[in-house]
Amino acid sequence: MDSAPRELIDHLFAISRVMAGKLDFRSAIQAVATEVAQIVPHDHLDVCIVRGDGRFHTAYESGIQTEWSKSLDPVEQSPIRNLLEGEVDHILSYDACNDARFCAEKPGHRPIFDHGLRSRIHVPMVVHGEVIGALSCSLCSQGAYGPIDVRNARYIADLLSPYFFALRAAEQARLASVVEAEAKAREEGLRLGALKLTEALEGERQRIGMDLHDQTLADLTRLVRRLERLALSGPVSADALKPVVRGFHACMEDLRQIIEEAQPSVLQLFGFAHAVENQLERSIRDSGQAIDWQISGDSRAAFDGLDPKVSIALFRIVQEAINNAVQHAEPKRIVVRLDKGRDHVGIAVIDDGKGTSDRRIRRGSGIENMKTRARLISARFALQDDPGGRGTKVTIVLPVRGGTETASDGKAAAE
Repeated sequence: MDSAPRELIDHLFAISRVMAGKLDFRSAIQAVATEVAQIVPHDHLDVCIVRGDGRFHTAYESGIQTEWSKSLDPVEQSPIRNLLEGEVDHILSYDACNDARFCAEKPGHRPIFDHGLRSRIHVPMVVHGEVIGALSCSLCSQGAYGPIDVRNARYIADLLSPYFFALRAAEQARLASVVEAEAKAREEGLRLGALKLTEALEGERQRIGMDLHDQTLADLTRLVRRLERLALSGPVSADALKPVVRGFHACMEDLRQIIEEAQPSVLQLFGFAHAVENQLERSIRDSGQAIDWQISGDSRAAFDGLDPKVSIALFRIVQEAINNAVQHAEPKRIVVRLDKGRDHVGIAVIDDGKGTSDRRIRRGSGIENMKTRARLISARFALQDDPGGRGTKVTIVLPVRGGTETASDGKAAAE
């Protein structure tokens, strides 16, 4: 940003604006290509995304179209394998067609030579310490890029990474739901449930897009206008820039929140009980209500031994039950109980608030989604009001084999 900070910042904000609301990789890369070219000129631009298992990757291109975007390729055959596996922090090539790191005889390298992509920059896209892909810029002339271009490419990659991470999470959820729904569709009783779950996942994908558009875009637009006013007012002091910096950090925090909601990373990193505890704390804190809460039971480890897909489905059910209680029941206390039997694990979410019959809510999609998720992992779901009219109890009982390892039908769990 040293040579032209104002222009660079404006173009970075413009990239955020055009990205917002793009719900697939191809439209996203096409949308940002023009603004990226104002920062790092290119004849060919691509974002390479590593799939969840880390073994394969796919490229999404703008400008010259190559074989890279036509297939799902092994990472080990990629010309930028070292970057994707974290062995180097960038790749800069003066003339890739005469660079020992690239070989015309390797199919994965061939497009470099077929299209004369000589000057090349590759920088990693990193989220939560994980390399999720790479941003690549190429020009057909040689020697066109230098260290400043590498630095600017890093700015772009850091800005794009959270968006593409959210898109990858949404796509993985969608693909998983399709595979699982097709498998379960062979059982007549679950066909309707699979359809409803797929619709719910599509709604989640739309929600991610709307959050990026309505929240992040609006905040960034306000920051751009503030910068424009500062630019017109003459020399800018450090104190005048502090609110802008704070606003930028707030935008980044909002993006992190969107990512967290797209993929329950606390569950994966710290276990089921900790994820439920985190959900309780966050839901109650955000509601502004004074609600006591407790997680009871000595069977926390049993849930960490479940198939990950089953754990995610159970967590989503508990998440919905907690949110329903906090948002609609006006409780004074919420208890989540984790139990383990000889051939099952059980969860109960209990509140002392309004019964469902007294709440001004429709017993609709939220409850139906909980029932659907339970059916798809062969769990029993029940929702009961206290006979005295105070409180609600949601219970899920999951049969397990071998004590704690997996649900009897665990492969069909759904994110």
